[in-house]
Amino acid sequence: MKRLSEGIYPSLICAIFIMILMGLPGKCFPTVVNFWDWIGPDKIVHFILFGTFAFLTLWGYRKKIISKNNSYKKKAFLLALVLTISYGGLTELLQKYLFINRYGSVLDFLADAIGCVLGVIVFFFCIKKKLKKLKVSENNI
Repeated sequence: MKRLSEGIYPSLICAIFIMILMGLPGKCFPTVVNFWDWIGPDKIVHFILFGTFAFLTLWGYRKKIISKNNSYKKKAFLLALVLTISYGGLTELLQKYLFINRYGSVLDFLADAIGCVLGVIVFFFCIKKKLKKLKVSENNI
């Protein structure tokens, strides 16, 4: 059996951390008291957790992403989005049907998905400079 790539460890640890947080009983978290609280701490936490998850999913494979062609980069970004957004959906379904005192929410899922998209965008901007430097060195050869 092949050993897991070391690149997967950061996102795997993040995924486990997210699942633990999502599985904690609802009484461990603040409650929503009015309409405007839907953009409050709960959604910000979802946004940050899943943005970090998407970023780390790509970060573990940054060397491959930087060294490969544009088609590979697009596939990596798309795969990271599909995996992390699907994981967000899974956590919401588990909250609704399995975890005790937890409730799945479409707005939570939306915050998860937006966080995933922004995590991928932040990753792209982090490696953009490296990609430009690599293209300049290739053109000078």
